[in-house]
Amino acid sequence: MRHGKKVKKLNRTSSHRKALMSNLASSLIVHKQIRTTDAKAKELRRYAERLVTYAKKDNLHGRRLILKNIKGSNSKKIANILMHEIAPVYKDRNGGYTRIIKLGNRKNDNSLVSIIEFVDFKKSINEEDALEDKAQIINSGAKEEK
Repeated sequence: MRHGKKVKKLNRTSSHRKALMSNLASSLIVHKQIRTTDAKAKELRRYAERLVTYAKKDNLHGRRLILKNIKGSNSKKIANILMHEIAPVYKDRNGGYTRIIKLGNRKNDNSLVSIIEFVDFKKSINEEDALEDKAQIINSGAKEEK
């Protein structure tokens, strides 16, 4: 029976899915915000929020659980970022560390695209202006092609 197995398969084998979630979580931790498909973002939310909960415990067992879930050459660096930069921000928060913002459909394959980000992290004004300029350029290019 399949009781208690609520993971989305995302059309991948289990090893591929674990590697995908590990890589997406690593990117989210380093960049604090990533753009991916809607289904991957929803599954990543479960994975990343569990990692933040491990990091909030601030003990050796929590660090080992993070290292178990984040594979790769820079996993120790990512565990340090998670435990020393991200977890202290959420010490008084009981879950809900990430936010998913839906962007619409991707042009080439029409799949739903979303931004997943950590909730209380602020970007600098220059980065926000650069993102707005990039969005305007993309939108103007899409209008000219029609």
